[in-house]
Amino acid sequence: MNDNLAAQQVFENRVKKCQGDGYMTVILVILTGLCGWLLAGRIRSIYEVRSLCRQLGEVQRGSHMELGVQGRQSHMLALCRKINELLKQQHQAQLQYEKTQRQLKQNITSLAHDIRTPLTGASGYVQLAQECGGDARQKRYLQTALGRLQELGDMLEELFLYTKLTSEEFEPSMQELQVLPLLSECLVGMYHQFEKKGVSPEVELESEGFRVWADEECLRRIFHNLIQNALLHGMGGIVIRQTGNQLIFENTVAETSRPDPERIFERFYKADSARGKGSSGLGMFIVKELAKKMGGWVEAELQGDVLVIKLGLKECIR
Repeated sequence: MNDNLAAQQVFENRVKKCQGDGYMTVILVILTGLCGWLLAGRIRSIYEVRSLCRQLGEVQRGSHMELGVQGRQSHMLALCRKINELLKQQHQAQLQYEKTQRQLKQNITSLAHDIRTPLTGASGYVQLAQECGGDARQKRYLQTALGRLQELGDMLEELFLYTKLTSEEFEPSMQELQVLPLLSECLVGMYHQFEKKGVSPEVELESEGFRVWADEECLRRIFHNLIQNALLHGMGGIVIRQTGNQLIFENTVAETSRPDPERIFERFYKADSARGKGSSGLGMFIVKELAKKMGGWVEAELQGDVLVIKLGLKECIR
């Protein structure tokens, strides 16, 4: 009886050992397969990375090819898409940079010509005055030369202000201002220009006590540039009206010098026929930037042959 029990125990132990060996064999097979799969994936990844490096080398040498991978691994496909997106953005940024550089060169060339024109004119009239005696012609030549030098001074002042506006350190000194006295001061300062054109400005304010929150020098420059623009490029006088917190500047323009309302506030923009009129092309851009700096806005539109510029400012309510 005892011998039978011992034999049975031995048999059961052998069965358990065989089962354990079988389990180990299965586990080893699974682990071997997994390692093989991981190794194959690693090899494919290395191949794809090397392929991407070769393609990036082609891009670096000037090719605009789109990168691709042969496998269908999701992480490699995602990497490839992301690299292609970055390359596309870089290419677009490069095109925009080249366009901006070309435009800048054109603007500098035009600006240099515009500055040279009044300087050359002033020099010529001074020479003519030197050749004349103390008569009326000499006085007229000198006055003309002075006018050309004033044009040059205005251009340089706008360039200086443009440089300040493009600096992040520029901050307007805001205060409560009454509009009418400041606007009147600007109009009186341009009296001779109005007289020369034989026109008079018209001012229609809803309230003579209209007050805004602004920087005095910035607002004065805005008024000066808007009035100067009307005098330089307009056919007649200028009408200035107030509607709520808006000041509206209106002047008639000739068909040949009608500006593009969508571009009038761009840097160095000039209507074709406005070239050579003693303007830097920065005046309206400065108006827009100063208004924005003070929390206001400006927009332009053409109503037939009338240029309408609306200036919105922060009104002080009492």
